[in-house]
Amino acid sequence: MLVAELFFGRGIKGREPLTDAEWAEFAAQTITPNFPDGFTVFDGDGQWRNPQTGRIAGSRTKILLVAAPRDPDLAQRLAAVIDAYKARFHHQSVGIITRDSCAAF
Repeated sequence: MLVAELFFGRGIKGREPLTDAEWAEFAAQTITPNFPDGFTVFDGDGQWRNPQTGRIAGSRTKILLVAAPRDPDLAQRLAAVIDAYKARFHHQSVGIITRDSCAAF
């Protein structure tokens, strides 16, 4: 299986941070259809350096953990979640870490 961890910053330029209700709606509309077999979400605090400005910023973060078989469309489904978040909440990036793993459910 492939284990993917995705990091979604909750800060949104020009407005208040992403709310729990907005996250729940995003998860229901975007994550669940792409990963109907299941996933885990937890909260984190992170920081990152803006590549354009070099400025370091802290941010509350939603972390999505997915363990899924390496199906031919897996990369496309991960990209769909990332692209949807970036477009909907005007983010430059979503962090992702992937690794191979032995898993059973």
